[in-house]
Amino acid sequence: MHVIYDNAIKTSKYNIFTFLPLNLFEQFQRLANAYFLFLLCLQSIPEVSSLPWYTTVVPLVLVLSMTMAKDGSDDMSFYRIENLTDFIIYGVSLSLSLSLLLLCLSLLLQADLLLLSSSEPLNLVYIETAELDGETNLKVKQALTVTGKLEDSVEKLANFNGEVRCEPPNNRLDKFTGTLTLKGETYSLDNERILLRGCTLRNTQWCFGLVIFGGPDTKLMQNCGRTTFKRTSIDRLMNVLVLSIFGFLMIMCLILAIGNGIWEYQEGSKFAAFLPKGVNAPFSAFLTFWSYVIILNTVVPISLYVSVEIIRLGNSFYINWDRKMYYPKNDTPAEARTTTLNEELGQIKYIFSDKTGTLTQNVMTFNKCSINGKAYGEKTEKVDFSWNNLADPKFCFHDNSLVEVVREGNPEVQAFFRLLSLCHTVMPEEKKEGELYYQAQSPDEGALVTAARNFGFVFRSRTPESITVVEMGELVTYELLAVLDFNNVRKRMSVIVRSPEGKLTLYCKGADTIIFERLNPSCSNLTEFAGEGLRTLALAYKDIDPEYMEDWKLRHHVANTAMDEREEKLDALYEEIEKGLLLLGSTAVEDKLQDGVPQTIEQLSKADIKIWVLTGDKQETAENIGYSCNMLREEMNEVFIVSANTSEEAFALEKDMEIELLRTACMCQTVICCRVTPLQKAQVVELVKKYKQAVTLAIGDGANDVSMIKAAHIGVGISGQEGMQAVLSSDYSFAQFRYLQRLLLVHGRWSYLRMCKFLRYFFYKNFTFTFVHFWYGFFCGFSAQTVFDEWFITLFNLVYTALPVLSLSLFDQDVNDWWSFQYPQLYTPGQLNQYFSKRAFVYTVLHSGYSSLVLFFIPWAAMYDTVRDDGKEIVDYQSFALLAQTCLLIAVSIQLGLDTHYWTAMNQFFLWGSLSVYFAVIFTMYSNGMFLTLTSSFPFIGTARNSLNQPNVWLTMLLTSVLCVLPVVAYRFLRILLWPTINDKKIHKLLLFPHSRRTSTRRSGYAFSHAQGYGDLVTSGKFLRRTPKSRPALFSQTDSPLAQTQPQFYRTISEREEPPLSP
Repeated sequence: MHVIYDNAIKTSKYNIFTFLPLNLFEQFQRLANAYFLFLLCLQSIPEVSSLPWYTTVVPLVLVLSMTMAKDGSDDMSFYRIENLTDFIIYGVSLSLSLSLLLLCLSLLLQADLLLLSSSEPLNLVYIETAELDGETNLKVKQALTVTGKLEDSVEKLANFNGEVRCEPPNNRLDKFTGTLTLKGETYSLDNERILLRGCTLRNTQWCFGLVIFGGPDTKLMQNCGRTTFKRTSIDRLMNVLVLSIFGFLMIMCLILAIGNGIWEYQEGSKFAAFLPKGVNAPFSAFLTFWSYVIILNTVVPISLYVSVEIIRLGNSFYINWDRKMYYPKNDTPAEARTTTLNEELGQIKYIFSDKTGTLTQNVMTFNKCSINGKAYGEKTEKVDFSWNNLADPKFCFHDNSLVEVVREGNPEVQAFFRLLSLCHTVMPEEKKEGELYYQAQSPDEGALVTAARNFGFVFRSRTPESITVVEMGELVTYELLAVLDFNNVRKRMSVIVRSPEGKLTLYCKGADTIIFERLNPSCSNLTEFAGEGLRTLALAYKDIDPEYMEDWKLRHHVANTAMDEREEKLDALYEEIEKGLLLLGSTAVEDKLQDGVPQTIEQLSKADIKIWVLTGDKQETAENIGYSCNMLREEMNEVFIVSANTSEEAFALEKDMEIELLRTACMCQTVICCRVTPLQKAQVVELVKKYKQAVTLAIGDGANDVSMIKAAHIGVGISGQEGMQAVLSSDYSFAQFRYLQRLLLVHGRWSYLRMCKFLRYFFYKNFTFTFVHFWYGFFCGFSAQTVFDEWFITLFNLVYTALPVLSLSLFDQDVNDWWSFQYPQLYTPGQLNQYFSKRAFVYTVLHSGYSSLVLFFIPWAAMYDTVRDDGKEIVDYQSFALLAQTCLLIAVSIQLGLDTHYWTAMNQFFLWGSLSVYFAVIFTMYSNGMFLTLTSSFPFIGTARNSLNQPNVWLTMLLTSVLCVLPVVAYRFLRILLWPTINDKKIHKLLLFPHSRRTSTRRSGYAFSHAQGYGDLVTSGKFLRRTPKSRPALFSQTDSPLAQTQPQFYRTISEREEPPLSP
């Protein structure tokens, strides 16, 4: 044993030496941080600086420190993971390029390996791939028979001398192409022979593997590239506004600089005798420009980004903590997998949903079948399977006549179930005699094999070369010659077997349209089942000539060991042999709707959210699901179908036809797209994003939904029966579709409302603060003197107004969650960007301008040429500064109170606490002790106690507060009276009228799904409506109370044009 090579990987960004410089470099790439660094440099110039250094350093250091702590914490977690997973590969050296690993039970794999042998029969290994795709169900891998003979013999393994040729490192987790040359023979290597880094060995004591890729070359690390960063519409608007604010700041500084130049030219000459260098008006204006860049810096929101991240983090915790979105059956809570998109949840206009597993439960049961033109499964009596000792007791079927024909020996019926017992990639497990457990790649395949089991054709075991079935009590072993596996392109799978009598037969099952292309349709019941909402599979077979089979196997081996275009060559061979099939019949599999799906869709429709269902099912199945989900209703008389009857129509997503497709779809109230591939799902989402400029959400539960989820503005994954691929690619996840309405109508709406209130208030207080400085410039000779105390400037955003606005942004709600459900129309303002937009921003700036005029000129007029009550002292600059800043703080606090709908103890504590802290600070900083300690830093000695004991000071505060608040109250009163929004109407209505509950119709919904199986593994090594005649109830829905309500019919409320919600 000796070290072969280092397998270490690095995912952390920093180390102890690079953390500080690299993190600071990254932070100063943000425009606001770089701007404040520039201000700090300006303040080091005595001729320019009009404020002490700490007014800039304190907020800058605080913002940088908070961000640095967050980045350091995140990077430390990556560093810990590296220490847990990095290791040095030890093994037996075979050559310069090969090394062997011995793996033990529960070991986490740290390299990509070629499986050689294992402790299990048939060289199987069981692995858990949760680290790769989030799935906790066990997967099965199998070694080649030729390498399995090595077993655990160190001598044999040391003498192992082969050559592996494979593809270069890539990020395809589901694909591997390679060959193994051993003793002159070439063997095909595919994904079923490879154990990937991140897998965990389960139920297997040991196995040996050959290292293929290590370190950063492993497929897991190849998938660790950067994902597309999603930004909200508010983020994009903020970038534009921040640039506009910079421009506005430059204009204000330029105006004040020009004023300084004029004042110096006209008035400065009078003081020239007292200046050593005389007066230079242009140079003075130049210096004043940069001085005002420093003074008016508060208009640039340096703390805005940190505050936004805190608000988003808090609202994400609300989603994670919501017990009403917790699914106890699977112990699955809702999860906000990103913290940057919460407010976007309140602006969704289009939802794109998968069907199977998203709207339905994806728990498949064998419901009906058609054999030789006769349908079975339409009776009511339950079948008794007690005659079959190997039957699954959980299986249920309602038609005794099918059992009778099977037991009578009907050849067509027995061939039907023989196909189901042979044509699959299920892996059996028999823990006790007669207790069979099937591990299937998809629920539907398990349902079909279980059906065959109960009707007397029990799939018992398999080897790479054979399948053993108990046929009506008799043990029969078939030689397995080839498995033509299922994939999303073929939509079918086949097996070629040799019976004990030597007869060669190809058995095939697949989507009806695919099978019908290879035979003459002869089963009318197939379309009948689909019309009832049952997803159908067609079953067919053909006998094969032995001589042709030998030739085909040779060509198959060549294609299967090809390094280039292997899949294309194999598909051509599969297409060649899967022709001239004879139809056996069809199966119909049932999949019930999830609880609350119709009610959820109806609620979201009332919120004016367009819901499009994108499914791979056929038209009739999708149509029935539409009725089941309340998307299609009986009163819809203008239901029509757009189908691809020509080759041009089949490519409706191409550039020359996509606009016409979108225009047609948008004219419809409901859109259901059937027979769409995963790529086409993403194309539909991109089409709406491109031309409608609306916020989109995609929701799905399987790997075929990942592209759609990534394409949408917001992706939601459902943790269901199809694994965790969708969840791992999503921004939000939960267990049931019905939770989507709470995510949008409650959390999304609240998050959007809170963020918009925060932004409007944040800009209001900062612009008001800055404008007071601007007006003061006209009264101080444009000398860049500050109107407020320097410490007040430093602490205004960091202490006095930080926590109250955060409490507003984390706790506020206009109505509670119950009323949000009762009136989904409250959601629509977010779709129209009514709460925050460029127009709302302009109104906020105008509101700040008015408030700043009041806050400057009222105190100025009240203090002008004023003396104290005792007539001893004239009011000075320091007294005016104290009055102006106190008026400002009280006014913005009152505005915060007006913006708060929902008062909590935290709101009260932070609001009154911040005011209390302000008065405590000014009495402390303006005390004799602070002046004597640091005279230059605390010049306002005695100002607080001398000013705040004067009645006219308090009357001035009252007057400015009333004048600031009065227009806001008047505007809001008139707006509600004359231009009420839909929110105003609904809130007024809920106060007047009691709530009444209504009920909803039911309709069945079924679906079918299939995933690529273990085909290569087991062989290796040896809209939408046609008027229906009737729509009977196909099954009794779940007994959840949610499923027992009736639809709520509603009408659209037309609104008049509404003014923006500004003050």
